[in-house]
Amino acid sequence: MNFDQHIAKVPAFPKPGITFYDISPILEDPAVARQAVNTLSELAARYQPDVIIGLDARGFLFSLPVALALDIGTIMVRKAGKLPGQVIERSYALEYGEATLAIQTERDLHGKRVVIIDDLLATGGTVSAAQALIEQVGATVVASLFVVELTGLNGRARLSGDVHALQQYEF
Repeated sequence: MNFDQHIAKVPAFPKPGITFYDISPILEDPAVARQAVNTLSELAARYQPDVIIGLDARGFLFSLPVALALDIGTIMVRKAGKLPGQVIERSYALEYGEATLAIQTERDLHGKRVVIIDDLLATGGTVSAAQALIEQVGATVVASLFVVELTGLNGRARLSGDVHALQQYEF
């Protein structure tokens, strides 16, 4: 399926020179959302993951249904301060500062094969930080799946494992 017609392009958001790729139209149409989840599930199944990792926050929209389709669990990687209990954190650079991701230490990831799911791959900073966290707790990232990839920013070069996107744009 060509998902392009179901992704809204919003120019000059969040600032001039940036185009925001909005996945809301995918989520509005159950047939398109189902196709997106089915395609992501088929891609993830190739890697025989033990668990799916969803990235805060739009990655959660796809990680749970994919995990359910594969009859495995999902674990959340969230922004700092959003998870209870003991966490480990990883900070990473943004164009306008720094951000931090966290994962709960009590999640059982040691020795597991992981597929990461998020809505968008741009520079790869967020996913690279998530991969470092996941590897720090003893798991192996075998693939990362996205709804949209901005190929001109070459984010996939920063990632380990295979990378797939349902729809690609240069910028």
